[in-house]
Amino acid sequence: MHSTSSLDPVGLLREIRDKARELGFAGLGVTGVDLDSAEQGLLDWLAAGFHGGMDYMARHGLKRARPAELVPGTVSVITVRMDYWPEPDLSAALALQADGERAAISRYALGRDYHKVLRKRLQKLADHVATRTGEFGHRVFVDSAPVLEVELASRAGLGWRGKHTLLISREAGSFFFLGELFVDLALPHDEPVKPHCGRCTACIPACPTGAIVAPYRLDARRCISYLTIEHAGSIPEDLRPAIGNRVYGCDDCQLACPWNRFAQAATEPDFAVRNGLDQALLVELFAWSEAEFNERLAGSPIHRIGHERWLRNLAVGLGNAPATPAVLEALRRRADDPSALVREHVLWALARHASRGT
Repeated sequence: MHSTSSLDPVGLLREIRDKARELGFAGLGVTGVDLDSAEQGLLDWLAAGFHGGMDYMARHGLKRARPAELVPGTVSVITVRMDYWPEPDLSAALALQADGERAAISRYALGRDYHKVLRKRLQKLADHVATRTGEFGHRVFVDSAPVLEVELASRAGLGWRGKHTLLISREAGSFFFLGELFVDLALPHDEPVKPHCGRCTACIPACPTGAIVAPYRLDARRCISYLTIEHAGSIPEDLRPAIGNRVYGCDDCQLACPWNRFAQAATEPDFAVRNGLDQALLVELFAWSEAEFNERLAGSPIHRIGHERWLRNLAVGLGNAPATPAVLEALRRRADDPSALVREHVLWALARHASRGT
């Protein structure tokens, strides 16, 4: 543990909070490293196979629930929140999902890759702390390692775990990113907040594919975010119709949550919409070559799935779209795509339209 005997921990934490606000973080909380009570839930989730093809979750085992094993010497975890909602209300997102000719992309992915933004800001926060404490042990995490970020954030008082498994804040709903700074500093801990979901289960029936199998229990194998982002292979045919026009991620459970009427608009310019992705037509995106995909989506979180998965997802969206001449022609143009994965989904889409008499 880094010695802070010459420092006032309360005063140091106050400075850390001030610097975090200056760096654009909307909230900051601190908790310890004892997550013992979360271990059994993690083991049960893995044993049920709900992690799907995300084998890294099983490989890391209980390190996810043991910060001091993941980063030896860790004494405290600083958790931060940064809002990303790009609009003043939820109506535009809801209208987009109802427009079968347009691509519905999870709102967090419309701007710059949040991993890069938050990681740089957290490192700046750590650099600032070092000016007060001297060199200290720390590591930055932004959805990049086996960290139970929702558990840590809830223990740090930033919100509570909703029945959809995401963190919810009374002041900001759930449309925000989380990041962590593991430190070897003994800092005062924040108190957890009381859960406020009550009897509400709006998020559960809102899931198009039934991925929320019970309150607080998500089967990633059915989750549209997993299927369109993490999953590398063929999307199960029985789930494709329910995916609709969601071609990268899904916000349905969050859009149904009453607390998101308090969602805060992003103040970070990097999260502003790029490439018109909030209103893009499926046929337009499907026409992008790999070079166009790489050029337009450089710096976007979408870029990491690659052009092949992007086309796979769009083919499903086009299979669910109205059978306009433009939609059918776009599919036919890629019926002989070099990728077997893309061809499979294109042929499914064309067969789906044919079965409906189009």
